[in-house]
Amino acid sequence: MAPEVGTEAPDFTLKNQNNEEVTLSSFRGAKSVLVVFYPFAFSGICTGELCAVRDDLASFQNDDVQVLAVSVDHAFTLKAWADAQGYEFPLLADFWPHGKVAQEYGVFNDAAGFSLRGTFLVDKTGVVRFAEVNGPGEARDQDAWKKALAAV
Repeated sequence: MAPEVGTEAPDFTLKNQNNEEVTLSSFRGAKSVLVVFYPFAFSGICTGELCAVRDDLASFQNDDVQVLAVSVDHAFTLKAWADAQGYEFPLLADFWPHGKVAQEYGVFNDAAGFSLRGTFLVDKTGVVRFAEVNGPGEARDQDAWKKALAAV
């Protein structure tokens, strides 16, 4: 089950595209975090969504908010994708144990082995303030993210 609004977000540590560890709780007290789960690097909808974040990065990542994008891809794949697309926010590898963090967030598709499109806004105290889960092939409404960010 996905964490509900008003509950504490499950903490995690994953490696980013530069093989550096990133821990969700390290942002507590400093920044809210927009955690964006997506199925796969280099896929059409995922590329479109993250390019929209890249192209309007100041709306999603700034002094008050950090974007963390999470997929089951390997860090080497994420590095190639970040370089190809010019992503300047962390792409986190939930590669091994395969999809463990996605499972903790209730967005892992066991049958297919990838993350659903889950979006969670975690405030500075570690509490989920926005939660949305979209199925495979369902693009997200990023205006809803902006509204949630404006409310924190």
